[in-house]
Amino acid sequence: WDTVSSVAQMQANDMVTLVLGVPLLVISFWLERRGSLRGQLLLAGTLGFFLYTYMSMCFGTAYNPLFLVYVALFGLSLYAFILAMLTFDLATLPQHFSAGLPRRWIAGLLIGAALFLALAWLGRIAATFGSDQAPPLENVTSMFIQAMDLVLVVPACVLGAVLLLRCSAWGYLLASVAIMKFVTMGTAVSLMGLNMARAGVPVSAAELVIFPAITLVNLVLAVLLLRNVSGGEVSVAPAHKMAPNPP
Repeated sequence: WDTVSSVAQMQANDMVTLVLGVPLLVISFWLERRGSLRGQLLLAGTLGFFLYTYMSMCFGTAYNPLFLVYVALFGLSLYAFILAMLTFDLATLPQHFSAGLPRRWIAGLLIGAALFLALAWLGRIAATFGSDQAPPLENVTSMFIQAMDLVLVVPACVLGAVLLLRCSAWGYLLASVAIMKFVTMGTAVSLMGLNMARAGVPVSAAELVIFPAITLVNLVLAVLLLRNVSGGEVSVAPAHKMAPNPP
């Protein structure tokens, strides 16, 4: 069975998915189909949110009749995200960003988020060293969320920040997708803390303040990023780069 804490978190995440995630997915897909690079970036970031969400649901939710639904949504979001990333033409992508893009602020936020997650999760893991005791795991057998963040989120943030400061095409892409993803993910995590507190689960004041603050800053930077995408036409990878060579 799921614990009170995990149920409170999933309820908040489901609300954000329905109220924010699904509308953003529909709107960004519509914009991308109309040839908008802003829509393309927003679509990739939103798909990243769905990928993370249903990956965690597959691995962390107590088994129930919806398990195959979680698996299907995980698979669909995974391959949709991969295909969305493959559509970007890295050779021309940097040309679509204006000189007014706050690259240092975006990179600073990504580095800050990576450090916060790394220190928080590594600190929790390090506390088990030498004690021969596992950390509090509630209804799971391992720290799968921490593993996902340390393997996927933290390196992506660091790489995106460093490459963005170097004006690399990959930096523009990774940083943009990360910022777009955190619009929904940050909102979800912030509401998770509030819903846990409402359900009587102990939540530190720092968690109730830090996550919403990061989310607010991220939202401002997401708006600035989209405003500094010039032109608006989709930068699609050439067909000969995506298709296999004929025999």
